[in-house]
Amino acid sequence: MSDHDSPISIHGGGTLAKAIVSQNNDHWSLPDGSILAPWTRRVASLVIDVVIVNSVLMLSTGSMVRNAWNLSLWISEDFHYAIAFAGITLASHWLYWRITGLVFSRSLGQKVLGIAIVMEDGSRVSSKVWDARAARKLLYLLPIINLYIGVYEIARISQRHTHQSNLDLRLGTIAALSNSLPPASRRHIR
Repeated sequence: MSDHDSPISIHGGGTLAKAIVSQNNDHWSLPDGSILAPWTRRVASLVIDVVIVNSVLMLSTGSMVRNAWNLSLWISEDFHYAIAFAGITLASHWLYWRITGLVFSRSLGQKVLGIAIVMEDGSRVSSKVWDARAARKLLYLLPIINLYIGVYEIARISQRHTHQSNLDLRLGTIAALSNSLPPASRRHIR
């Protein structure tokens, strides 16, 4: 038998499953032992984040930020107030996702549910990527558009073996359960 080659050959170490995945998708190099976050946790963390930011905005503006969703104000001649409140809401969410991403490597909702955002290879997410992530997540706040995008993203997360949303795929990030990441990939996560 020594003169025959093995029918199974793994190049680069790791498991057979990981070798198959890396052959099919050249970009995929998930850290060993990582468990990817299911879409249910990801949606729940987004809801927690939106509740946190909107609660702070409601308290700090005396509930006037509700005018961002006031349809009668949008169609009145005072629509500029609605635009201003919508701008405050979007800017606040962008800052929240960017700052919590830089400080904790995840948002507070993701922290509560044990999700960490890392690059596909397990390295820390850069400031530039957090900017892009925060900006693209603003689409989840736009009425009606958010329903279409949300359903589409859940379907894509469920269909992909990498459990990546389109946002994650474009930016090269993954959402993994933080406790499952190897210590080297976990050290910057708070």
